[in-house]
Amino acid sequence: MDQISNMIITMKNGAMISKRSVTVPFSSVKLSIAECLKQHGFIEGYSKKTQKNNVPVIEIELAYPSGVSRISDVKRISKPSRRVYMGVRDIHNVKSGRGITVLSTPKGILSNKQAHKEQVGGEALFMIW
Repeated sequence: MDQISNMIITMKNGAMISKRSVTVPFSSVKLSIAECLKQHGFIEGYSKKTQKNNVPVIEIELAYPSGVSRISDVKRISKPSRRVYMGVRDIHNVKSGRGITVLSTPKGILSNKQAHKEQVGGEALFMIW
């Protein structure tokens, strides 16, 4: 199973039923994605925890400014079966700037705004708005 898709769909489904937090299995890439989403206000915060069987997980606190979820939809771009790469010139705004594209770049996991500022391209992981 695609672990990044699992993470973003879990967050979307949690936001649809107004859950305060969701948990996903731990990986360093998911931790970097959570940091990027926190910087742009899509989540309130995250923390690494350990479940009963010593299984590490990431607990993600979803953002609800003014009572409405910040996450309305997500779209996976690059999949294990089809990788999609974007150069600096290919990176555009999502939903007139209300959303972001998360990219895996040589400088780490960055949003489209950060990647454009750093002048780097990379693998487009997903869009969130």
